Amino acid sequence: MNRIILSFFLFLGVSVFGQSIAQPAKQSFCNPLNLNYRFSYDQSSSYREAADPVIHLFKNKYFLYASKSGGYWYSDDMLKWTFRPSATLPVEDYAPTVETIRDTVFFIASRGGQKIYYNTNPIEDNWKVYNASFPISMTDPALFKDEDGRVYFYYGCSNRDPIRGVELNPSHLLDTIGQSKILIGHHAKTYGWEEHGEKNDDGQEGWNEGSWMTKYKGKYYLQYASPGTEFKVYGDGVYVSEKPLGPFTYMPNSPFSYKPGGFINGAGHGCTFKDKYGNYWHVATMAISVRHMFERRIGLFPAFFDDKGQLNCITSFGDYPMLMPNRKMNYEKEGLFTNWMLLSYHKPVKASSELAGHPAAMACNEEVRDWWSAATGNKGEWLQIDLQQQCTVNALQVNFADEASKLKAGNPVRPYQYIISASDDGVHWHKIVDQSKNAADVTHDYIVLPKAVKARYVKIDNLQVPDGKFSLSGFRIFGKGKGELPEAVDGFSVQRKPEDTRRARLEWKPVKAATGYIVYFGTEQNKLYHSAMVYGQNSLDLSGLNEGIPYFFRIDSFNENGISKRK
Repeated sequence: MNRIILSFFLFLGVSVFGQSIAQPAKQSFCNPLNLNYRFSYDQSSSYREAADPVIHLFKNKYFLYASKSGGYWYSDDMLKWTFRPSATLPVEDYAPTVETIRDTVFFIASRGGQKIYYNTNPIEDNWKVYNASFPISMTDPALFKDEDGRVYFYYGCSNRDPIRGVELNPSHLLDTIGQSKILIGHHAKTYGWEEHGEKNDDGQEGWNEGSWMTKYKGKYYLQYASPGTEFKVYGDGVYVSEKPLGPFTYMPNSPFSYKPGGFINGAGHGCTFKDKYGNYWHVATMAISVRHMFERRIGLFPAFFDDKGQLNCITSFGDYPMLMPNRKMNYEKEGLFTNWMLLSYHKPVKASSELAGHPAAMACNEEVRDWWSAATGNKGEWLQIDLQQQCTVNALQVNFADEASKLKAGNPVRPYQYIISASDDGVHWHKIVDQSKNAADVTHDYIVLPKAVKARYVKIDNLQVPDGKFSLSGFRIFGKGKGELPEAVDGFSVQRKPEDTRRARLEWKPVKAATGYIVYFGTEQNKLYHSAMVYGQNSLDLSGLNEGIPYFFRIDSFNENGISKRK
């Protein structure tokens, strides 16, 4: 029986509690990213999809590629993204990968009869075929150019077959050199997070997929996703080697990218990259997976390598507003969290109408997988939240649910148009957001107010929907209340099953006036970089631990007034 080691001390250095960045708060973002997620071609249902993301910094611009998006995006700052439709790339394929080789961007995606594309200026849709008969037919490719100019290729997407790698020839069509090698197998009985199922609970091997390579201080970090893109526990793990094709050693803090709780879940099948300032980021797939298992979104999280060379990703408060840094950061000591708390959770709501099965309360329950829907999509449908006291409102995230939409890829899409108003008494209103002329097709509209407002009531009025009914999976309001912080968590227990140490149950005394809790954990007592957000309960079941590895824990409480760190 492995003993569980509990950490009951204040950990200084979790990035969410670090010093704030001195820069305008408007330079912030909120996951899922505010993009024009395209409707699918799938004829069985109408849903939006973007997943398996890669962010690539090329000539001082960021390019974002994702599955089934009809094109790709580019940006100067990772805040405002411009969509580039593409007719010259196979943008209906899954899991794209790109790499810069000799000032040229090379692109490949999952499909049989493989082609490799290239472009010297990807702002223009002018991609050309570089190799029309790449010899490997595979899924989930990853290109990696080493510092010495040699190029490697990683691939695999299976619940049986391993992830493999092979060297490519940069001087001849990126053809393979020699035979591919097995690099990562399946180990669900040892690594709990690899077990298939919504709670890693169906006894089957998960889908190991979505490989990505990052080199740091001479070591090679081969990342991969598991157990399945549709699950809340979808995450990314990592193996490390001295050589690009191994042998590789499992990093015991895997999955390093993990977000099983909060408004939207999942942080798997992504890409680790550097920004203009040298900061690492991890961009990953987040799951809705209600209308279809591939109904997915994209999330962006800060990442870093610690003093022992372990790769880490910070997902605590990962769907709350985060600042976008404008300098080199130390994520172990500095945080990106804006400290704007959620004001709308489980607050009283009124609506113009409700569709059966989609009551108004579902707009404020912090669950992207269900939603309020009005009875129609007509102008004049509305939702109103009572914050129960006058609060400072800094930002809002309007998450549209597309209820009863029948749109498919290729159909013209009218943008959502709406107005948000604020009030102190629920009678006299003043407009704080005017999207009456909005022309952007976005479904997770994140708005930072030019100036914070004081309000008790917040109301959204529909003007136009793309199709179907006016519906919200989350009408999220961020800012600060004017009450007291919750009490700190006073004692908790951890029970780790002796017959299966991949699983643990945490319980603690409920804290009065707490909105929720953040459970921090890690494999070293001063490195609690993993986290899970818990709403509405004082327990947590963790099913994705690694067998035989000790874990340390801390639990913080929070409400709309701020965070109480466990002392």
